[in-house]
Parts: sequence; structure tokens; C-alpha cells
Amino acid sequence: MRKIVVYLFMSADGVIEDPPRFVHDFDEVMRKELADTVGAQDTVLLGRRGYDEWAAHWPTATEEPFASFINGVRKVVVTSRPLETRWGGAEVLAGDPRAPLAERLAPLREGSGGDIGVHGSVSLARSVVAQGLADELRLVMTPYVAGEGRRLFEGAQAGALRLDSARTTPTGTVLLRYRVPSA
Repeated sequence: MRKIVVYLFMSADGVIEDPPRFVHDFDEVMRKELADTVGAQDTVLLGRRGYDEWAAHWPTATEEPFASFINGVRKVVVTSRPLETRWGGAEVLAGDPRAPLAERLAPLREGSGGDIGVHGSVSLARSVVAQGLADELRLVMTPYVAGEGRRLFEGAQAGALRLDSARTTPTGTVLLRYRVPSA
């Protein structure tokens, strides 16, 4: 079964919304972590809002290693509203949009391929985590306090994560990798 890996930038106070407010020093260690993460993925799940925002930005963006990856990878959009997929490699998640997310993701997870990534879609990331569908969390915690904004674990059930690794970069960012035991 394919893994679902949630990769998010997070402020020191747990905010994951609007990362440009708290991601200021993208160093080489962070760049390598991102490259390693996306190198294992061949599919990305996006929520509708995330898709709309990213489809407007990434096709002409040059920030590497992510620009080449996101423009070339299969993008599966989780939405209940009609969507015209104008960005290369994008498609709408199959199945009844009223069905449980786990049921809709099952054929994708059971298929062959690399990891399935969740990047940048706050509502979708929170749903995947809250519903126990994430196998791994890769959190890039920056040394900045955002103050306001949506946090990852709002609505999630209490439970322990298993720390696989924690590394501090030269700029003070902490790269956290957790396994989610219930997934």
C-alpha cells in the first residue's frame, strides 16, 4: 500500500497557514529534505483552494526543487465542486464526493507507485491527519511565531506520534519526521 506523506511548513507556534509569513531562511538542508521528500512521491493530493492557488502560481514559478516536481507530477484534487483542470497532470479524485475520504482514497493508495504527498492544502492536510489517513508527517518547523492562523492538529484526536528523526538546520529550523501509528 502506498504511503500518504504530509509535508508542511509550520511556525514555532504550530501555524501551517500562509507559510511565507514564517518561512524566511530556506537553507540547503531544508532544500535537500524537500528534494528527498518529493523524490519519493509520484502523486500529490490537493484540496480545491490549494489547487486554485497553486495552479495560478506554480506553472511559471522557478523555485527549485519544488517547481519542476509540482509541475510534472500527477496532481489529484479532492473537491466536491466542478473543476476544470487546466494545470498539466491534474485530475479530480474519483468517486462520489459525498463518500468518506478514506473510501475515495482507497483505490489510489492500493495502486502501484511512489508515495502520495499532501503539500500546502491546509484543510485537506487537517482532514487527512484527523481521519487517521496520514502515514507520515514531515514538518518543517521554523523559528518564527506566526501568532494567528490555522494549525494542523485542530480537530485531530489525541494520540501519540512516533518520532523517526529530528534535525536542526543552520538557520534554526527543525525538520521533524513522525510516523502515525494508526494509519
